[in-house]
Amino acid sequence: MADVAVQHGVEGLYEPSLFGTYSKKVGMWLFLLSDSLTFGALLFAYSYGRISTPGWPTPFGKASIANATIMTACLLSSSLTMVLGVLAAKRNDHKWTVNWLLATMFFGAAFLLLHAREWSNLIEEGLKPFSNPWAANVPQFGGTFFTLTGMHMLHVTIGVIYLGAVALRKKILPILLVLWLAGWLLTPANNVFHIGIHVLLVAFVVVGMILFLKPKVYDAHDVEVAGLYWHFVDLVWMFIFPLVYLMSTKI
Repeated sequence: MADVAVQHGVEGLYEPSLFGTYSKKVGMWLFLLSDSLTFGALLFAYSYGRISTPGWPTPFGKASIANATIMTACLLSSSLTMVLGVLAAKRNDHKWTVNWLLATMFFGAAFLLLHAREWSNLIEEGLKPFSNPWAANVPQFGGTFFTLTGMHMLHVTIGVIYLGAVALRKKILPILLVLWLAGWLLTPANNVFHIGIHVLLVAFVVVGMILFLKPKVYDAHDVEVAGLYWHFVDLVWMFIFPLVYLMSTKI
């Protein structure tokens, strides 16, 4: 009995984490599960409208299909660079982790710019949330198109900012502020993105609060969790691209 000692503060006595993984990863999976329900509902609504409505518009010509194909290539490339970033983080190579995250952000930003150009061209042709110039009897086409693609565009924007916070930490804040000011001043008042640019201002406030209230150096686990979000966003586009664009090409 003299050899028996009571040990306090011994690690490993707590209940193991759910599914044998760390909590941040489980939290991201749960978020993505709920988000998949949102996109699933939007995809279902668009598909149901397309199948059940005679004369569904087919407005996407060669230029739109080429533009959407390049957008798809950007997202596929960003998935590759994201994987390389996660691998670099796991081997504690901070320099290349940041480089690959910046490359992922570049492809994401390119996708957003190409998508904004596509929206602008369609709006110039007369597409509105409750009407379109191709089929007057299908007023819901604009609403379903803008809601589905706009929700995805918002997710990509959040993803680019998320990766920027992980890669650059507080350095992302002045970049967001400059981009917001430039977008607000340079975007015409009648442009749909004149109001949407305020997403960057909201992101500036939210990211600033997070980085100042809980400053930290993001590790390999944080990069991996960010990668889960980014791959989800890419996967959703793989459903949107054929459903919205390839199945609605001009004959």
